[in-house]
Amino acid sequence: MSRSLHPQVTALLERVARSPLPPYHTVPAFVARRIYRDTRSALAPQAPDVAEARLMVFGNRVAVRAYRPVAGDALPALVFFHGGGWAIGDLDTHDVVCRQLAVGAGCAVFSVDYRLAPEHPFPAAVEDCLFATRYVFENHRSLKVDSTRIAVGGDSAGGNLAAVVALMAREAGGPPLAYQLLIYPATDQRCEFPSHERNGQGYLLTQDAIRFFRSAYLPNPKDYADWRASPLLAQSHAGLPAAFVLTAGYDPLVDEGRAYAERLAKSGVETAYREYPDMVHGFVLFGGVVDTANAAVAECGERLRHAFQRVPA
Repeated sequence: MSRSLHPQVTALLERVARSPLPPYHTVPAFVARRIYRDTRSALAPQAPDVAEARLMVFGNRVAVRAYRPVAGDALPALVFFHGGGWAIGDLDTHDVVCRQLAVGAGCAVFSVDYRLAPEHPFPAAVEDCLFATRYVFENHRSLKVDSTRIAVGGDSAGGNLAAVVALMAREAGGPPLAYQLLIYPATDQRCEFPSHERNGQGYLLTQDAIRFFRSAYLPNPKDYADWRASPLLAQSHAGLPAAFVLTAGYDPLVDEGRAYAERLAKSGVETAYREYPDMVHGFVLFGGVVDTANAAVAECGERLRHAFQRVPA
């Protein structure tokens, strides 16, 4: 099957190539964060209205932005972990997509402001994301959340963290999770799948950027094989919540995302997989300039809504 980029993505890549801004891997992390924040907002679609979007602090430890599409009764919940290579990204870079998911899935969304590398390397992000997920479950009454309908999800590094939290929750015997939404997740820190080479230059996320993010998050190479960093390498994937894995055809991570979906399915986990063949890494945030982004986020919302509806009352 021949591959070709979507014309709107081609136009975006040409726009990026003309930008005077330096690549992430050539500047300090705090500068990369500012570049990422400002460029994401320039590409985002119009933010949908929600009934509530407010900052909370869980256990005086983790800041979280909580979204509710409607006021009132207990809702299903998505605990969301933003992308950005564990080193950049924040509540603001993913504000619009969290609003879209809250409206699309009809659920509360708790977007987690986990600690970032290199100041806080692995496993700090994992610890914060697991803490936030447990907090939502343990405080579901005060948060007006249905404790039987809690999902985890995220994009890129956040997809990695969601997969890891699902594994850790299974290992610990809880909290019980209803679903996992994995948007072009990083699943194998060894970075040896062919797509790292095939898509490693010219499609936004480059091999140099991946090395930059990995060295910040995992300064000790022995941690590459730790399943809390590389969920594909977990000994077993049985007993995990149902999953939707979304990938992009021109993404260096597409092969490891597909491999994770296949591993889940082979382990008996109900798994849906969707590759957007003409898209690049990060595309779900580009709904202001890439129409497919909004369609993909809508699909994520629909799959979440369907998963929540299937949980017995």
